[in-house]
Order: sequence, then structure tokens, then C-alpha cells
Amino acid sequence: MLASSRRRLALSAAALLMGVVAAGCSNTNERMRSALHAVTPYKVEVVQGNVVTKEQVDQLRAGMSRQQVRELLGTPLLADIFHANRWDYVFTIKRQGVEPQQRRLTVFFSGETLERFDGDTMPSEEEFVAGLDARQFSGKVPVLEATEDQLKKHEGKADAPVQGDASRSLAPLPPSYPPLESR
Repeated sequence: MLASSRRRLALSAAALLMGVVAAGCSNTNERMRSALHAVTPYKVEVVQGNVVTKEQVDQLRAGMSRQQVRELLGTPLLADIFHANRWDYVFTIKRQGVEPQQRRLTVFFSGETLERFDGDTMPSEEEFVAGLDARQFSGKVPVLEATEDQLKKHEGKADAPVQGDASRSLAPLPPSYPPLESR
């Protein structure tokens, strides 16, 4: 009888130990799952095409030459030989955690001059820059120009020698770069 009660006690202890181990494993599995959900793989930002802003579109005028349009908007993403009188400017950006953006502008020519253009409503440069940072909710773009007071404060500092530079002397540059391949 003593042996059977020891056996029951040992089985009860083993069952209790297995229950504790199983409970510990389920907590560990839950912790592992939550940790894996917190870690996301890096997704590369994909930016394709030309950024065309409202300010650029406002400068387009019928009668402009192809060269003037290219200087204003850049090289088109699509210039098809089968549609020689049409240039397509397409801009797409895909970023992690942000809805993908796509904008299109099509420019139509009659011979060598701009006839018309059609496309999506383009954001201003300020709106585009503000929309780049998904974490930024203020929508305000910092001032990118220095005031007169800020310029006066730094006047003459660019020409003044920095302390400690007198001891350093720069090696003269070679008259030309060596050839990439020698034959």
C-alpha cells in the first residue's frame, strides 16, 4: 500500500510538473508570437519618375518648345516612338507604412511646340515635402531661406581662417587624373 501511494504521489507530481512546463511553454509561445509581430522586415522605398509640382505645371504654356518643356519638367519617364507627339511624366512612390502615391501628367505636342497638357492635380512643392515624412503631422515645412539678420551674423566667417589650419598644408592636385586603363 505504501508503494501504491508513492506511485500515485509520483504520478501526481509528474502531472503537476508537466502542467507547469506546458503553461510556461504557452507563455513563451505567446511572447515569441508577440515579439515576431513587433519585428517587421525592412521594405525598400521605391521612387520612380519625375516629381512634377503645381508650380511647374502653372508655368506650362501652349507654344513652348520641346526643349523648354524638358528644361521645366525634366526628361519624361515615357517618350514613345509610336506616339512621338506625347510625353508622359509619371511619378510613383511606395514607402513602408504610407499609402502608395502615383501622379501622372501627359504633355501633347503639335510638331515641335506644346499644344496642351492633361493629368492629375499636382501638389505644391510645400505640400509634397510635407507629405514625405509620415511621422510629421504638423504639415509645416521649415523656412529654407536665411533672414538678413542671420546672414549678417555669419558674414566674413567663411573667409576667415580656422584656428589650427595654418600648420596644415594641402598637397597640390595633379594636373589631370590618370587614365582609367593603361594600354
